[in-house]
Amino acid sequence: MRAGSPRLLREINDRAAVEALLRNGPLTRSELEGLIGLSKPATAQLLTRLETADTVVRDGLRGGGRGPRAQLWSVNGALAHVAAVDLTPETVDIAIADISGAVLTEHKAPMPVKHGVLEAFVSAVGKACGQAGLSPDQLLHVVVGCPGAVNPANGELAYAPHLPGWSGFDVPRRLRERLATSVSVENDVNLVALEEMVAGRATEVRDFVVIWPADLVGAAVVVNGVLLHGASGGAGEIDGLMIPDRACADTGTDRSGGTFGELLSNTSICKLARVHGLAARNGHGAVRKALAAGPAGREFLGDLARRMATGVAGVVAVLDPELVLLSGDIAQAGGTTLNDLVAAELRQLVVPRTPVQLALVTGKPVRSGALHSALAFAREQVFGLPAATTAPFRGPVVAGSPR
Repeated sequence: MRAGSPRLLREINDRAAVEALLRNGPLTRSELEGLIGLSKPATAQLLTRLETADTVVRDGLRGGGRGPRAQLWSVNGALAHVAAVDLTPETVDIAIADISGAVLTEHKAPMPVKHGVLEAFVSAVGKACGQAGLSPDQLLHVVVGCPGAVNPANGELAYAPHLPGWSGFDVPRRLRERLATSVSVENDVNLVALEEMVAGRATEVRDFVVIWPADLVGAAVVVNGVLLHGASGGAGEIDGLMIPDRACADTGTDRSGGTFGELLSNTSICKLARVHGLAARNGHGAVRKALAAGPAGREFLGDLARRMATGVAGVVAVLDPELVLLSGDIAQAGGTTLNDLVAAELRQLVVPRTPVQLALVTGKPVRSGALHSALAFAREQVFGLPAATTAPFRGPVVAGSPR
């Protein structure tokens, strides 16, 4: 421990203890002592000090074999609450959590296509908060993940044609006014990248990209452990990237070029599948049928991989990342078979031999990434913990704050 005033040393030790409890969950005094390197008396004094300040609470007992049971300590989750939101054109999926990370409630609601989106959104957040015994203004921070990107100059949502009701106004500011609390809006694939840094394949990777090959294709770019947003917030918005169709089967598309998003839309993938004798209602369904068909479905998967790799090649050629992660329903449906086909095609197109892997985080990666981002913000505000100590990501910009 470096030299300093007793007060400064206490503050440093208190933050170290809080961080250890947040990372590891409930701990006994002796376990905490081992993690932060203090003596038994100093750790006991620290816990007394934090309990008096309402920062930590007693959290049951842990059995000690033949010996006495030991008191467990945890961070007081009631100190602050956050909301994590996954907004899509069809639904809004919300989780309310306390500052310890414990999810108190979840709520999912349908969303209108164009008119009344703000009212529907605020109503859904209000209902979720009500289920947790809170009101929206009692939330310390809300992080919303959605397709597209917020322009830092004016707060408007761009690159989001599937969300027409959210265009033409400062989205973070409007939500902040309606919810009466701090709000950040972040691209959904960027939040998937955050989750991969926290709990996925990128925990020890500094430079990587996440590709979401589906309707409204997206990418997240991480350079030196930090998300790249770009001058207008649109870094990674590759849906409109013009690429040739390198599929061997003729589906009537213009071989000279189309957008990446058009070639990987549900309609285009299903059309490609039909040419190969596979009928499906959506892209990931077509991929599953191809896998089930065995060798008969291999040609379709090869054509799909060619389309995917052609778009990814432009990203890899410019950025030369350590790793490419494929995420989303189509990538997960294709599993290692489709992943390996994309990797093989990519090697034919670019010089870097960048590994291509499936994203590890599945389930609700956008909402999970939003939750980690919201918690990082809250813990910095309440405990003075830099965001880097709770997640290796500089969270979204709060409306009205400097970037």
